[in-house]
Amino acid sequence: MKGKRRGSAANGGPASVTDQQLAAAVADVIDPELRRPIGQMGMLRAAAVAGRAAQVLVALPSNDWPAAGHVSHAVSEAGCALEGIDDVVVEFTVMDEAEQSALRAQLIGDPAATAGTHDGHGHAEGRAVPFAQAGNKTRVLLVASGKGGVGKSSVTVNLAIALAQRGTRTAVIDADVWGFSIPRMLGVQRPPTVIDQMVVPTEAHGVRCMSMGFFAREDQPVIWRGPMLHKALEQFLTDVFWDEPDHLLIDLPPGTGDISLSLAQFLPRSEMLVVTTPQPAAQKVAQRAAQMAGRVNLQVRAVIENMSWFTGDDGKRYELFGSGGGQALADELEVPLLGQVPLVPQLRSGGDEGMPITAADPDSEAAGVFGDMARLLCEEHLPTRRYNEGLKLL
Repeated sequence: MKGKRRGSAANGGPASVTDQQLAAAVADVIDPELRRPIGQMGMLRAAAVAGRAAQVLVALPSNDWPAAGHVSHAVSEAGCALEGIDDVVVEFTVMDEAEQSALRAQLIGDPAATAGTHDGHGHAEGRAVPFAQAGNKTRVLLVASGKGGVGKSSVTVNLAIALAQRGTRTAVIDADVWGFSIPRMLGVQRPPTVIDQMVVPTEAHGVRCMSMGFFAREDQPVIWRGPMLHKALEQFLTDVFWDEPDHLLIDLPPGTGDISLSLAQFLPRSEMLVVTTPQPAAQKVAQRAAQMAGRVNLQVRAVIENMSWFTGDDGKRYELFGSGGGQALADELEVPLLGQVPLVPQLRSGGDEGMPITAADPDSEAAGVFGDMARLLCEEHLPTRRYNEGLKLL
């Protein structure tokens, strides 16, 4: 691919740029998937200047690397920004298996080096979960509900986007392996990329995500017992290049089954957000999810009430599912009611169409509520548990 720069050296003379200067300029180009300079990732293979033209060879981590077009354009721009370079031709090759393995080790380490540091279920071999390690700065938020149908996944997606809109690096794991819906709701257009068994997650609306939906058809049931679920979740946490986001939201399946217990084991420092609706029956069921958190020593951070009211064309609020359930649950758990999300058609249709309301209509009432909840999580309802990486139990 060629890039052109207007202007030239004085009198149209030969370029004064050296190969080393060209290499230094293009080495700083950031690959958007790995979020690091291509020079640091071993992707820059050669850079040569011939007269006023330049040629750059870039090694992609895989044949189907989604950022190839972006990298080509950015390398061309970086080269043409040098005085005396008018054209840059970018060519690609693909890393071999040894190079891919080295890149994986550089980004997430050698999986064999951490095997066995975390107990698995049954015969599963334990692996070290980076989010559970001392010094890791990611805040993990488990989004739970006692029952299905309360809009937990749409709350997860829109809250994640609202956090990303505040400039924080945000990721989502769709741990509802039976009812996976996060990729569709986020509007993800492609599957994740794999480099030597390391998964690079897809991103939409500023949020990176991983889901069972990338590995199973929407009409395909996932019929797994506890140990298989445990292993799948472990891989989502350890074999994915998350790059230490500021916030990791995990959409739990309804109830208090194997997945919730496994995540409590994998992520003992995580906090739980309990989603309910205003009706007392839903509030009582949601209470069970909160009680499960207490049993496994997880902190319930806040309650979110969804479908709180519907605003009619007359401007009047109609409480279709009653009122008070969210506040009652928050009072009982002695945690704050983080927000009340109104019932709006765009919230449902946006999830179906891959355009969540926080992205499609950021000035709407519902998007404003998610924005306020994101602000509260970042400014007021901060983690209260503190961990000192220098203190270790022998």
